[in-house]
Amino acid sequence: MSNSYEMMYILRPDLGEEQVDQVIAKYENLLKEQGAERIEIQHRGRRRLAYEIQRHRDGIYIQMNYKAPPTHVAVIERSMRLGDDVIRYLTMTQELPPVETPEQSEPES
Repeated sequence: MSNSYEMMYILRPDLGEEQVDQVIAKYENLLKEQGAERIEIQHRGRRRLAYEIQRHRDGIYIQMNYKAPPTHVAVIERSMRLGDDVIRYLTMTQELPPVETPEQSEPES
């Protein structure tokens, strides 16, 4: 069974644009290798952090939405934890409202 996830991660601000693209592609490919579907990536840009993280005051925010089995989340989080490009990450399960099919809707009188 697959769940929908939203992951926000913050990259080091000293990375160049080409390096940022490489890191995004790295994590996207890792998700694809793990069998994730419907991967959507949004580059949120460079922003000021609320507090200093690993001596950085700014960060590059990336948001990924994807659908994958729960066991695959640990794989990407481990990769981010071991790498030195990501200074913070957070994965949340998305609670999507159930889709109403025509059979479920009440008949009109």
